[in-house]
Amino acid sequence: MRIIFLNSLEKQQNGTMPHNAQVWIGEEEGIWRMGWNETIADSSTETIWYEGASWSEMLHVYRHQLVIRLSEGYRPVLEGIWDGQDGYQGRGVAQKLLCYSDLHPNEALYSELSLWRRKKAAELRKPPYMIASNRLLKLISVFRPLTNEELMQLPGVGAAKAAEYGQEWIAMMASAAGERPGHFPLDWVDRQIDDEVYRAWVYKQKEAKFRMETERIAVRRKIMDEAVRGSNLEGICTATGLQRRELVEWLEVLEKDGYSMDEIIGKELEGMAVEDIQAVWDTFEELGDQLLKPVLQRLYTAEAIEAAGQETLYERLRLIRMRFRRERSYNRKAV
Repeated sequence: MRIIFLNSLEKQQNGTMPHNAQVWIGEEEGIWRMGWNETIADSSTETIWYEGASWSEMLHVYRHQLVIRLSEGYRPVLEGIWDGQDGYQGRGVAQKLLCYSDLHPNEALYSELSLWRRKKAAELRKPPYMIASNRLLKLISVFRPLTNEELMQLPGVGAAKAAEYGQEWIAMMASAAGERPGHFPLDWVDRQIDDEVYRAWVYKQKEAKFRMETERIAVRRKIMDEAVRGSNLEGICTATGLQRRELVEWLEVLEKDGYSMDEIIGKELEGMAVEDIQAVWDTFEELGDQLLKPVLQRLYTAEAIEAAGQETLYERLRLIRMRFRRERSYNRKAV
């Protein structure tokens, strides 16, 4: 095997001898291998992180696994182990506030704010995340702003959000028991967080992001494997744990990336009359394919929608739309 990348890392452990490790990437006959060698005292272990033919997949695994080790305290002996910005440089004010709120949570106030958000979302018929993110609620619960000016010093709060919900948040904070951790402005936060603690926190945020990306890659690969085996939607849902709607969204992504999902689509449309499929196609031609609701309303009466099930009809429209878009794309290229 030909080693094409190698770097060493160290981790200080309570003033004792550092733990040493190496991350490496090798290639042999088109197969990439990547691993982690770790030495603690006189004991050495090797862990294979990846073995396969995809460079992009390996790169995702590399980022995910490496950031886990960086969050544990390992540091590269030579710079350049990380591609691009590591997220630590700059120590932005917003990031430091988020870090402090994660390290010093106020669970009671956060729970109260979360309950308020659920009630507000139901009242306004909005998804909870459109009211406020988890991170914003955490910031409010930790720093406890008591005026509109203080509230707007928190990242994620603009004039519109402050005007819409600010007075309710301020009233909740004013009636909360206990002392605030510090006063506004929040410039004191920067002095409260040790550099290494902050660096480890940054890497943990990256680890969560890369873990999600790695999980998406695994789901994508599983869907494509099942497609090759000739599975239908139900079979792929069973294999991946996805809901049907999630899976159809995945098929749309794969189609957009150039992979034909026509065999799966054909299996799902077998029970649909040819003239009904053509009617959907003609409606896409007339109304466009961006919005499905107008197409649904043009094709089906309220009684027909209730009888067949709205989700079922939307699923069929999306499957037919994939074919429609693929043919239009092919025709444009042919011209």
